[in-house]
Amino acid sequence: MDDCPKCDKGLPPWLATFADLMSLLMCFFVLLLSFAEVDAIRFKRMAESMRDAFGVQREIPANEVVKGTSVIMQEFSSSSSPEPSPINEIRQQTIEEEKENLKVEEGKEEEEEKGETEKELEVDAAMEDAVAEKIRQEMEQQAEELREILEKEIAEGLLSIETEDNKIIVRIQEKGSFPSGSAKLNTGFFDVMDRISMALINFPGRMIVAGHTDDVPISTARFRSNWELSSARAVTVVHELLKNPAVDPERVLIEGHADSHPLVPNDSHEGRALNRRVELILERGDDLVIGDQIIIRDLFNGEEVEDE
Repeated sequence: MDDCPKCDKGLPPWLATFADLMSLLMCFFVLLLSFAEVDAIRFKRMAESMRDAFGVQREIPANEVVKGTSVIMQEFSSSSSPEPSPINEIRQQTIEEEKENLKVEEGKEEEEEKGETEKELEVDAAMEDAVAEKIRQEMEQQAEELREILEKEIAEGLLSIETEDNKIIVRIQEKGSFPSGSAKLNTGFFDVMDRISMALINFPGRMIVAGHTDDVPISTARFRSNWELSSARAVTVVHELLKNPAVDPERVLIEGHADSHPLVPNDSHEGRALNRRVELILERGDDLVIGDQIIIRDLFNGEEVEDE
């Protein structure tokens, strides 16, 4: 026992300090790891890399001898399914839920547009009715003024005045105006034409002078038919109107209707007498009310005339 070399008992003193330091470092790195965010994709790649690095093999070895493989057979064989080539293109796709929302929004927009269109049509129809009513009231008022001016002639049965939509119709009866079968005015009717022309220049609108006859045919040296007679009577009335320089010739239109537009059936002497007439028609265009003004659209040339 005395011959055994003397040796130290236990571990060296520095080892305890080293172990404490290693424990502290391990705790420090664990703490850092707990604070870090784990990227699942990177972690999976790292695990695969470590698996390959450490030689972990799960493939089943082949028992047969490896045979040669043709590149042409492998890449261009009819049995192989073609793979699409990658394209660097960014496309936006809509999932089913978003598609349903889009359909709902499109449906709402279509319903709103349809509702707005219907409202606009209703407003336009209401405005047209209001304009038409205003025109009727104005024409009736003007017709009443004409009746007051030509009260004497109306009482004598020479004239009659009526309204029809946007028209004032002054009917000149054959009685007292034209001899039978003639287009020449009676001498006593010139004063009546002067009063008619003076009255009509105060009212806007186009003047249509239309001649009418009964169904009794006529054939004379001057008139071959009732068409010529009705047109000639209308021309005679127009000439008398144009003697007044205040009557604008551009407002005047002549029509001859013969017996094609009878007022009453031509089955009696009284009925034929009513159908033999010359109508002087004041026709207004489509009136558009804008504020306190009425814009009259001429039916023939499309011009607009403002009537305060």
